[in-house]
Amino acid sequence: MTLLDAYALVAVLTDEPAADEVDQLMRRDRCAMTIVNLAEALDIVHRRDGVEEHVLRTAIEPLLDSHLAVHASDAEEAWLAASIRGRYYNAKSSAISVADCLLLAAATTSRNAVATADPAVAAVARQEGIGLFPLPDSTGARP
Repeated sequence: MTLLDAYALVAVLTDEPAADEVDQLMRRDRCAMTIVNLAEALDIVHRRDGVEEHVLRTAIEPLLDSHLAVHASDAEEAWLAASIRGRYYNAKSSAISVADCLLLAAATTSRNAVATADPAVAAVARQEGIGLFPLPDSTGARP
């Protein structure tokens, strides 16, 4: 199983350059998202792209039924996420979010890889020995 960051789902929903890769990944290897990353993706597509909630639900619910599980973190993962952020966060060089630290913590405890286009997330994954599936960002660049 691969854990997706928020951008991976945003890419699928808004046809970003990573959309085809994420779609193939979800079909080949059931994927999961932390509940926080799922909420972040839904917020971005609704707020930034103006997609109405009922349209989002129509697009997301079939994925949740077939190719995308929701990972609910526990207190241990919260502690690990805080530790990861404490060790790696730097406002100028590694502005890694709490949501992405929770993703990395979930990947650590479940021993799964992460799919991301975020250079900070990719760098921390590499440093922590977490499997990485690098995705192209909106410009086509990979972390």
